[in-house]
Amino acid sequence: MDAQLDQASKQEREPDLSSDVSPEAEQERIARVYRGWHGGAALARYAWHRPDIVLQQAMRARVLSRMLADTVGTDLANVHAVDVGCGTGGFLRQLIDWGATPSNLVGTELQQDRLELAAPRTAGGVHWHCGALSALPAGSADLVAAQTVFSSILDQEVRQQLAADMWRVLRPGGWALVFDFRYNNPRNPHVRRVTRNELGGFWPGERQQYRTLLLAPPISRALAGLPALVTETLAALAPPLRSHFLYMVQKP
Repeated sequence: MDAQLDQASKQEREPDLSSDVSPEAEQERIARVYRGWHGGAALARYAWHRPDIVLQQAMRARVLSRMLADTVGTDLANVHAVDVGCGTGGFLRQLIDWGATPSNLVGTELQQDRLELAAPRTAGGVHWHCGALSALPAGSADLVAAQTVFSSILDQEVRQQLAADMWRVLRPGGWALVFDFRYNNPRNPHVRRVTRNELGGFWPGERQQYRTLLLAPPISRALAGLPALVTETLAALAPPLRSHFLYMVQKP
């Protein structure tokens, strides 16, 4: 799924998760939220040409490139990867730019219209799947990524099922990758933060990497008119202001 909404607050409030929600109902809720969001005025905040977005993408690429090189390796040509909630395919295009073979890549989505945008923008050969990750074969991937996906799922059991499906699709020695929010946003009830402890409970792998990154969007927007060095220095010196994380764990 594409980048979502602001992480303006460091509050630790969690929504009430006690209600009995079926996976189908949760998926429909997520689809409904995204249908209302995509194409709306909120997207203007994430326009590709905005200085703060350009800087965020660059910072994210730097951290991601280091983590991938340290885990799956520097040669991506033979890496089989699955991007869960792939949106319009940006992460898969990044992998291709870094040397991945298109026919080794799979993008999954719950919304067909997102895949219809992704396919023509992406190199031929990439496999697209509209539906749940459970349809993919076990042990078929070296890398399974979920980026701002878990935070879109409010129901804890549905989160755990997604984590289990990602683990099942990974081959032994493969890596799960998560990019998501560290903090709740009290102005957006449709997302919930993902904690480090929660990640550790999803997957039993001992080899892990965890990096925080990106200034909270309201801060980065406020600093957008200043030299990039100002934003990067603040992000380096004030880790609590970093709103996102990248996490990778290896399946034994």
